[in-house]
Amino acid sequence: MPTTILLDGLRLTRRDFYAVVLEGRQVALARRAHLAMRRSRALVEKLIAEKQVVYGVTTGVGSLSTEHIPPDHARALQLNVVRSHACGVGEPLSVAETRGLLLLRANTLARGLSGVRPVIAEILCEFLNSRIHPVVPRRGSVGASGDLAPLAHVALALVGEGDVFHRGRRRPAATVMKSLGLKPVVLEAKEGLSLVNGTQAMLSIGLLALRDAEILADTADISGALSLDALRGSTRAFDVRLHEARPHPGQMLSACRLARMIRGSAINKSHQGCARVQDAYSLRCMPQVHGAVRDALGYVRQVFETEMNSATDNPLVFAAEREVISGGNFHGQPLALALDLAAIALTELGGIAERRVDRLVNPLTSELPAFLTRSPGLESGLMLAQVTAAALASENKVLAHPASVDSIPTSGNKEDFVSMGMAAALKLQSVVANVRTILAIELLAACQALDLLAPLKSGRLAERARSVVRRISPAVVSDRPLYRDIARISELVRQGELTRILPPLL
Repeated sequence: MPTTILLDGLRLTRRDFYAVVLEGRQVALARRAHLAMRRSRALVEKLIAEKQVVYGVTTGVGSLSTEHIPPDHARALQLNVVRSHACGVGEPLSVAETRGLLLLRANTLARGLSGVRPVIAEILCEFLNSRIHPVVPRRGSVGASGDLAPLAHVALALVGEGDVFHRGRRRPAATVMKSLGLKPVVLEAKEGLSLVNGTQAMLSIGLLALRDAEILADTADISGALSLDALRGSTRAFDVRLHEARPHPGQMLSACRLARMIRGSAINKSHQGCARVQDAYSLRCMPQVHGAVRDALGYVRQVFETEMNSATDNPLVFAAEREVISGGNFHGQPLALALDLAAIALTELGGIAERRVDRLVNPLTSELPAFLTRSPGLESGLMLAQVTAAALASENKVLAHPASVDSIPTSGNKEDFVSMGMAAALKLQSVVANVRTILAIELLAACQALDLLAPLKSGRLAERARSVVRRISPAVVSDRPLYRDIARISELVRQGELTRILPPLL
């Protein structure tokens, strides 16, 4: 494998994240992290020796913070925090999501503001490098003190009491650790609390969804360009002067890409000078809509990249000032809002794509055979493909309702305003999957429409995109079940195959 990625809580990048999570890159603590963690740990131990009141160290947690805990019960308190908080339910996080959770948690502890020993971050790195993935149920977090339940399931595995996935099997963590020569961690004061406080579950899901969302934004420009040419639309709406007059970055990029995709199209040349003055919004306003989605994802990216290198547990230990400060950095609101914004933006992307699908299959708007079949009536062609796209677009409108505007008090009303960030993350996953399928259906319909315009061809880049689709989904010459085609094209979109045709500096 390439060079090991060193974690210090300050310099983790998205590229690093995906390299570790998706490609299995090895990780380790940086020297700076060791030093910073030892300094903050020394202060915690000093405060314990002085019998000072420190939340979660010499007190209970949550609404039990008024309860004093004597030093000889410190280990029991930390283990009890982990055990009692492991209340997640539902299907486990995927391997990628779990790896992201482990990496992000190790990185935030490596910052040296959590007051834990280096061994805590090191065992997280060992799990990653050994491909030991704790079983983490995906439901049970309200994003208040971060993702308490999901993180507790990670911590439970570290102490040898939870289950893990290893080499494709679900097994007890203690059994797997013993087979690999790893010892379960014995938690000291504050360490259990530091392991369960944080936003890393929703952030891991969000980072993976963002990667997919950015691919979708690029793919929408490709599928939209194919639809535009198949519907014999005009490229005048993509004139650079229009977009310089309203210079939103995403809008300008999408306009440039759309124009480049069908540059040199014989189809486009065939209808120049026709009576049509303006295209429908779903064609003419693609730069404005696709671009707004792209810019929204840019904000989401900024929030996520900040959170990746943030200290999000409580309390935080500032060794240089010899202070321990209780606060609310674990609150998931910044992420919850960003996750909801991503779902809203992608819902718009899927919505406008579905409208283009409808225009392609509707003979009143396409000037092509009804439902893109050569035998309308005898055959239904892509009629139901559009219905499926419509169903998914409408489902997304429900899923786009923001989770972040909701709150429900927990922990004896101590946590009286929560973010619901994990709910936002889980909804976003569904929106991503739905939009991917809608774009696959648009690609299917647009390629079929272009086939019906033969022998005229589209632009060079558009024809390259069509050939990529046609390698896995041949033209529909007679009615056949299309669910396999939709699934294959969806996977093509997921892998980003089509986006590779885009010129790198557009």
